[in-house]
Amino acid sequence: MSLAQALDAYFHALPAGELHLFRIDALDRLGVPVTLSSLRMDDGPHGVTHGNGHGNTEDEARVGALGKLAEDTFAELAMKRMPRVHGSYATLVRARGPTAVADPLTLGLPAGSPYRPDMPLVWVEVKRLSTGERVLVPEEFVAIHPGQLQGRSPLIRPITHGQGAGLTRQQALAHGLLELLRRDGNGLQSRAMDQGVVLDLKGAELTSDASALLERYQRAGVEVMVKLASTDFGLVNVYVVGRDLSVGDQPLMVTACGDAADPDRDRALRKALLEYACARARLAFSHGPLSEVGRVAPKQYMERILPQVNPDMEEPRAMRGMLEWARMSSAALRELTACTLTNRRTVRFEELPRVPVVEDPSLRCEHVVRQLHAAGFDILVADMSPPGHPVHVVRALVPGLEVETMTYARLGERNLMRLLERRDPLVGMGAPPPGAQPVRLTPEAEERLGGPAWLNVKLAEARVGGLYPLYREPTAHAVAALLSSRRFGGQ
Repeated sequence: MSLAQALDAYFHALPAGELHLFRIDALDRLGVPVTLSSLRMDDGPHGVTHGNGHGNTEDEARVGALGKLAEDTFAELAMKRMPRVHGSYATLVRARGPTAVADPLTLGLPAGSPYRPDMPLVWVEVKRLSTGERVLVPEEFVAIHPGQLQGRSPLIRPITHGQGAGLTRQQALAHGLLELLRRDGNGLQSRAMDQGVVLDLKGAELTSDASALLERYQRAGVEVMVKLASTDFGLVNVYVVGRDLSVGDQPLMVTACGDAADPDRDRALRKALLEYACARARLAFSHGPLSEVGRVAPKQYMERILPQVNPDMEEPRAMRGMLEWARMSSAALRELTACTLTNRRTVRFEELPRVPVVEDPSLRCEHVVRQLHAAGFDILVADMSPPGHPVHVVRALVPGLEVETMTYARLGERNLMRLLERRDPLVGMGAPPPGAQPVRLTPEAEERLGGPAWLNVKLAEARVGGLYPLYREPTAHAVAALLSSRRFGGQ
């Protein structure tokens, strides 16, 4: 399907409401198309949904922005209509069987979680990809924000990881799975945990797109660094950071990072380079001063969408972190994020996997699913697609893959093993020392590890410190709205 057809499909699938779609890359000097989409539904929850897209062309960026908007919009609508099942894990296993209920201990609980098998929870149904079997999962692992929850004691804070949209189910599923794999692969490798593995691109045979993007950055005086997070499952998991001494009135741009995971090294590199440009413009637009937002946003957006922002609804730690960043100079932000530019060793780009055949979304999906199943991982899928439209939206869950260890202290066997192998003082075996909490594992996982384990939550918080906005950001314009409020001297 062409980009024009994709745009038409997304436009017609989105529910009625006030839709805005416009470029925001004029806030930067790179010229890489970056588009923002926002929707306030006529018949839906209060508030505005946003999406960002990027590409080598404006149409590509517009499709990406609408795709992201579709993910969040249809997740919102799907969670409203999903039937809920109430009961404890133990009770539901007795009634439905062990394969029909996901064990919360395999889904990545926070260290010290009060979860127990007889705890009452609220569940929703998803499907096992390999068999089509219906499986119950606690609603907080499918929801994308706390307002969607019906239960009062969720095991985790809902996040968006694992969402995907596309014009086929395979395209949407590949998108969702690759996002999960990207976060699983870089969560303990980048940001505050940066391992300093830099990709050597010299002499590499790059695609024309990648070469053009690198030349664009060089002309603009932006020194980009492409870094390797992992090659787990035969995938290329990379991220791009940069050194820019000329950000002008947009200090937040120095903190930008673009990441990607793909079976093919060329696709991963292209996507990460584009994501880096998107991050620069998005940070400036979402968290910069409203005077700058007004340079690129339509008048109607400024008058009708911005008043919907409610800073009091944000995650406090993310809000505090970005509020501090918004008042820092570019020099101070460079010093704070210097750890992301470390170079401890290099890997040649041409040593990474190359699978050109996965350019086809269906083949890419099959490849990723095959790699996960071969490694013994289960795949659960919540279908959130709008009925009667060619657009597909899914939420993928893969028990055993891990996200948000450094933010919400969610830790399971996989990340625990990574940290133990590094001899990182964040974790250890036996009774938890002061500041630490027990890692919630299945009995089988504890047996494989040789006993119970702990995570030093206080040390993890200290290590992230002022870098928290690299992990979690507040809603667009929440910081600017707070800074312009009376609390900070506004009107």
